[in-house]
Amino acid sequence: MKSIPIISKNPHTVEAFKKACANSAGAFVPVVLDAREEIISYFNYELPEVKIIDFGDDRIDAAALMESVHADPWLLFGGIIAVVNTQADKTALEKQRDPNIVLALTRKDFEANAGRLFRILSKNMQFLFNRGMQQQMNVNETGTFTSDNDPTDILFYGNLITSYLYNTNRVNEEGRSAVQGALMELLLNALEHGNCQIGYDEKTAWLAKGKNMLDLIAIKSSLPEVQKRKVYISYDITNARTRISVRDDGEGFDWRSRLAGDLEAGLHGMGIKLAESFVSRIAYNEKGNEASFEIPIMKNATNSIPVIMKEQKILQFTDKQLVCRENEPTNDLYYIRSGKFAVYVQRKLVTVLTPNDIFIGEMSFLLNDRRSATIVSVGPGSLVKIPKMEFIALIRTHPHYGVFLSRLLAQRLAKQSTQTVQIQNEFTRVKEELESIRTPD
Repeated sequence: MKSIPIISKNPHTVEAFKKACANSAGAFVPVVLDAREEIISYFNYELPEVKIIDFGDDRIDAAALMESVHADPWLLFGGIIAVVNTQADKTALEKQRDPNIVLALTRKDFEANAGRLFRILSKNMQFLFNRGMQQQMNVNETGTFTSDNDPTDILFYGNLITSYLYNTNRVNEEGRSAVQGALMELLLNALEHGNCQIGYDEKTAWLAKGKNMLDLIAIKSSLPEVQKRKVYISYDITNARTRISVRDDGEGFDWRSRLAGDLEAGLHGMGIKLAESFVSRIAYNEKGNEASFEIPIMKNATNSIPVIMKEQKILQFTDKQLVCRENEPTNDLYYIRSGKFAVYVQRKLVTVLTPNDIFIGEMSFLLNDRRSATIVSVGPGSLVKIPKMEFIALIRTHPHYGVFLSRLLAQRLAKQSTQTVQIQNEFTRVKEELESIRTPD
């Protein structure tokens, strides 16, 4: 259960927001804020991953709120959904290239799709936090989105990636259009031809009758075998380039013959060539169910986010390599950049940490104690080592960092408590079963 704040006084927008939360089966709790001091306090101490700000409501001083976010960009980087009145307002806001805004929507689009948007964001909360942290630590940003077979979902994911690249000055206007064009063509191909298995002739006959392709996709997506399939969007952002891959669960296609043909106008059949026209090169796997492309990072661009933790030491690990040992007197933090890391206490496996857990070592950091566990890599992975004294300096000037770290520890302890209860319940169940079948003496 997550609390999501909306800063708006528009009754229709607030009502759509509340309805979306009510339909989330308890996943989201709506918080409606409109007083500035209350909003700033909520941002600083609740640290919401998602914040909805109504830029189109003149009664909301959105500019002042953004100043507070910019004052503490690492901790409050999160994901801001900006609501505006018109498409022109959306374009104007996007041109400001604010890296904190993950998506801008017109009021009409937000009110119609709030529930769907929340569902997508709930699956990718880690992106909202890691994207800011990794950029400021000057390390690669990698991740994968998994989309259902829904054109609207795919549109949101495409906008999520391209908006981020644009807002963080990785691409300019031209580059953004190129990424958007190539990505959407590949995503639609993955959906239509990959997962839904809509062939060329079938699509031709459907369109020739003047029918909408969305209706055919909806019919195909309702089939049991198609419902199990997903579209996977992977990104890998370095200081030199961005690589984006799109993969589906379909049977693939003969991409060589399609690329060898000419780009000709028609009802359809131009997607692959159009995608190729947006970026310099698109590569396909042998099967034909995955396509990827690269674009260079824009050089000499101004990064609007203060770099708080750049040039930290990046540690690379192979399988079964020791990170730290139980009872060691070290208490620096480790940011989990990639991979999995097993946690052992008294030589017993208690959990496995992934990038979703963000940090390793927060307990010894907060308690100023020795290492409470032994950490071992599971397969390849990488960590960013953050010296304790440097992080303490941040806490002194930004006390909210201490709140954030404490929350991480509390969440991890709560998770472990839940696991302990589950184990105890399972033990009790097995014990009762054994006693029920035990024969009398």
